[in-house]
Amino acid sequence: MTILRMIPEAEADGLQAGIYSDDIRTLGHVPSHTKAMSLNPEAYLAWEALTRAISSSLGLRRYELVTLAAAQALGSSHCRLAHGKKTLTIMGEEELAAIARDFHQAGLPASEVAMMDYAVKLSTDAAGMADPDAQRLRDLGFSDREIADITLAAAARNFFSRALLALNVDLDVPEGLSPGLQAALLSPLPSSGTRKA
Repeated sequence: MTILRMIPEAEADGLQAGIYSDDIRTLGHVPSHTKAMSLNPEAYLAWEALTRAISSSLGLRRYELVTLAAAQALGSSHCRLAHGKKTLTIMGEEELAAIARDFHQAGLPASEVAMMDYAVKLSTDAAGMADPDAQRLRDLGFSDREIADITLAAAARNFFSRALLALNVDLDVPEGLSPGLQAALLSPLPSSGTRKA
């Protein structure tokens, strides 16, 4: 449990009240991660603008797959569950559960596996990355802009997930996730999950 004092909905004002209202409108409640990160509402709004810019350029499916891979590599249950729920808007539960358990064995195209491998390596060994990591993406047809966007999506997830982990923010389980999907989303990265470059 975090030592931070979370601002209750009734006490929120200014920018933070607007952030809370957006979550209530879209989610029906204000998750703990919003309450923690919106203690600096200007930074929170900048974060939201950044992720919108990245996801609108990369495309929602690619953005969510990269996000899920990075969050799993980081051990971020918060982001795996929250983005698992978001990903259900673009794919079925069975496909998502297979991806969450082991994206290498989920029947994804080689290009999607490669970008998820890239996100895992960025999240676990960024200092060890070199030109062959990006070249693999280029060889699979990704443009320079898409490679930059994949990198930005994974790096942005590192920022947010690591902040939540460092602050020991309470874990919220979104409504509508079946027990089986929750278990898949919370599974650790398979030992074969990191690709050697």
